[in-house]
Amino acid sequence: MSQEKEPRRRFLRQVLAIVPATTLGGTTAVAVSNIASADAPEPGKARAYQPTYFNAAEWAFINAAVDHLIPSDQYGAGALETGVPEFIDRQMETPYGAGKLWYMQGPFHTDLVPELGYQLSLVPRDIYRQGIAACNDWCTKNLGKVFADLDKAKQLDVLKQMEGGKIAFDALPAKTFFSFMLGNTKEGYFADPMYGGNQKMGGWKMVGFPGARADYLDWVDQYNVKYPYGPVSILGEKG
Repeated sequence: MSQEKEPRRRFLRQVLAIVPATTLGGTTAVAVSNIASADAPEPGKARAYQPTYFNAAEWAFINAAVDHLIPSDQYGAGALETGVPEFIDRQMETPYGAGKLWYMQGPFHTDLVPELGYQLSLVPRDIYRQGIAACNDWCTKNLGKVFADLDKAKQLDVLKQMEGGKIAFDALPAKTFFSFMLGNTKEGYFADPMYGGNQKMGGWKMVGFPGARADYLDWVDQYNVKYPYGPVSILGEKG
């Protein structure tokens, strides 16, 4: 395995270790209607999906951004192939997206103190809507195009600047927006397929996770031995 590809696999394994069990087990509040009736995807592609929350410009941004956060390579499918954008869109139409799972009575602060937790008045769906608009405005003013229309190298540079807090947005801190998007991308990549992401269990296959199999204790103590059976989703889909 090449040196440049090994860090991706190691990163994803570490992510799997810290993703809450409720997310992997399927208790995250994400809309699941109409998933079973969705069109079958072409090989190597996520199934066809029309967003219900994001508009066309926002949808283009999400697809372009998550493709950088978890790209596909010869070792596994990436965020686009596993339907992470669909997962994020469905999240926005849940109590989580509307901030109903949080205490949102204030006081609110824009000068964020990390050890005090989240302090903005924006709920997740507003973080995305305002964050995407702010990023597209910044890209248009500084690079001449909205984020989704930039070449890959410039997109990656913008994301790095957002992650490092080197870009200033008026609506919210760029670093906060990036953190939410990265967190939801990880969740969508590893959540049970019934929630829209991890289609064909590409995320689980990437790290060798057996999914919702009832019993695999025979393999727990067999270190450095590849699990011989594919993953199974909560709804019984086999990988």
